[in-house]
Amino acid sequence: MPVAILVGGQWGDEGKGKVIDILAGKTDMVIRSQGGNNAGHTVVHDGITHKFHLIPSGILFPTCTCVIGNGTVLDPRVLLQEIDGLADQGIDSKHLIISDRAHMIMPYHPIFDRLEEEARGDDRLGTTWRGIGPAYSDKIRRIGFRIGDLTKPRFMEKKLDFVLRLKNEILRDLYHTDEFDEKEILDEYAAIGERLAPYIQDIFPVVQDALRADQNVLLEGAQGALLDLDFGSYPYVTSSSPTAGGALTGSGIPPREVDMTIGVFKAYTTRVGYGPLPTELLGDEGDVLRELGAEFGTTTGRARRVGWFDGVVASYSARLNGVDSVALTKLDVLSEYEILKVCTGYFHKGEYHQHPMSNISHLKHAEPVYEELAGWQTSIADAKTWEDLPPNCRRYVERLSELIGAPCDIISVGASRDQTIVRRLPY
Repeated sequence: MPVAILVGGQWGDEGKGKVIDILAGKTDMVIRSQGGNNAGHTVVHDGITHKFHLIPSGILFPTCTCVIGNGTVLDPRVLLQEIDGLADQGIDSKHLIISDRAHMIMPYHPIFDRLEEEARGDDRLGTTWRGIGPAYSDKIRRIGFRIGDLTKPRFMEKKLDFVLRLKNEILRDLYHTDEFDEKEILDEYAAIGERLAPYIQDIFPVVQDALRADQNVLLEGAQGALLDLDFGSYPYVTSSSPTAGGALTGSGIPPREVDMTIGVFKAYTTRVGYGPLPTELLGDEGDVLRELGAEFGTTTGRARRVGWFDGVVASYSARLNGVDSVALTKLDVLSEYEILKVCTGYFHKGEYHQHPMSNISHLKHAEPVYEELAGWQTSIADAKTWEDLPPNCRRYVERLSELIGAPCDIISVGASRDQTIVRRLPY
């Protein structure tokens, strides 16, 4: 039985939550490997819409062990809210495990996130102010706090005494704003630690036991490959690696154990925040597509930028992650269009490019080369099989598959789980 990695193939918001929900029924363990509550997965389950920010959406299946891996950064207050919210809906989180190596978002991290964004002025990145970047920064600086530290109050007190002096000095002298009180943080996080203690474990033996037992393991990614810290549109990226490689380091699974990488791609392109989006539709065209697709962030509610499908980005992402199988989402959103466009290349200063340029200025000013395809102009919401899709719709999917370089095995034609065409289950 395989280990599968699920990655977002674009700039995030591809609909990974629904795909995870479809696969989780056949999965023994789902591992969230990176990111924080700056990301969100929306799942419609039995007519109820669930919005997940930290907990893997496999939590809806009582037989699925859900692991928050070491590569994540957790705001423990948000995590408790999510656990309590699930309990209010009658969903038990007893099969949730939190890696004791996962780093915590501390109360000062969101403050620094906001202050640093404001200090950038016109060069701001468009972060969610959730404290994700500052938390990862402290992890790299080796002054971060891990979830396992919640079970060591004396260690927390000693370390916080040192770290908070650094933070308060910056808040006071650079930003001229309020400082944090050490005792208030310790008291709050001690209470949080008591509630989270039953979930906190060293996940290494748990994951290794699952591998030895040949269990189905699904690595759940957040965000998308074009937001990767190294291979994305830097600096307009996230603070972690939402690629297949990042999934391994964020979970402790070695490369030889991976059997398949599933790439999730939206049938068009969206992006939240600033940075290049070569196929972006502006004005009325963008507004129409945004409304048709209900393109507003799960976590922030911000309106997403929208554009035609970018085959250059898709091909690059598929090669970067080794995508074997594609899940194509929101195909139904395009059903009203007479003509659809897909980007097959870029021109920049007379040169033709077939992968995103690393130079952010060049990518911002890249001119997309479009290919036009006929639309189908009829609803596909009730389609159950590949043959149920109109011929022009099938041609559109086939062309996207060619550009990506992998077969479209799962096709979403609506928000509900049953509005999904499965041509071949990845496992």
